[in-house]
Amino acid sequence: MELLEKLGIPYKNIKLYERALTHTSYANENNVVSYERLEYLGDAVLELIISDYLYKNTEYEEGKMTKYRSHYVCENANYEYSTRLGLNEYLKLGHGEEERGGKYRKAIVADIFESFIGAMYLDLGFDEVKKFIYKNIIPLIETKAIDFFDDYKSVLQELVQTDKKSLEYIIVDEYGPAHDKTFTVEVKIDNIVYGIGSAHSKKEAEQIAAHDALAKAQNGDFYDKTNI
Repeated sequence: MELLEKLGIPYKNIKLYERALTHTSYANENNVVSYERLEYLGDAVLELIISDYLYKNTEYEEGKMTKYRSHYVCENANYEYSTRLGLNEYLKLGHGEEERGGKYRKAIVADIFESFIGAMYLDLGFDEVKKFIYKNIIPLIETKAIDFFDDYKSVLQELVQTDKKSLEYIIVDEYGPAHDKTFTVEVKIDNIVYGIGSAHSKKEAEQIAAHDALAKAQNGDFYDKTNI
């Protein structure tokens, strides 16, 4: 699998990683197993590694360690880890979920980070997972490369304003019952789509779309097109 080679993972059982990236919508359409059980396992493994890190590398009291762990092992954090590793680009989704922008839905993208960790744990063991986390995640924590409470819309607005370009968020899809709707939003800069996001509220979908646009800024695509 291209992803495993890119991340330098010395895998043994590739099927575990394929399962880790298989959403229930795809599983139901193709009669295969989804990532849900692996997600359960990965959550526990990730929490243990982060707990161990905080205990050995800080002098925080129990309450403060618990608070920090909740920052580093939560949906927002897992979403960040997952997108930075590019896991969502390898997601297997059912037709309907894919058309609705499932690769950018915060909950799904966050879930597959945990399921991926669960797959690695079963395949390679705890020590290899710990090495992976220390290589790819701990530096983000130590250097504060990620602000888990960042307002991506404000950051994008400030970036765009420097060149006086137009910025707008457009709802391109909404589905589900009234009490549990999912909204898909595109963010446009000078009428060109730069990001997409899906969530259970319009505001959160806009934040995810803004995050997607900012991620493009990091690899140069954004700047090449907008000349900001």
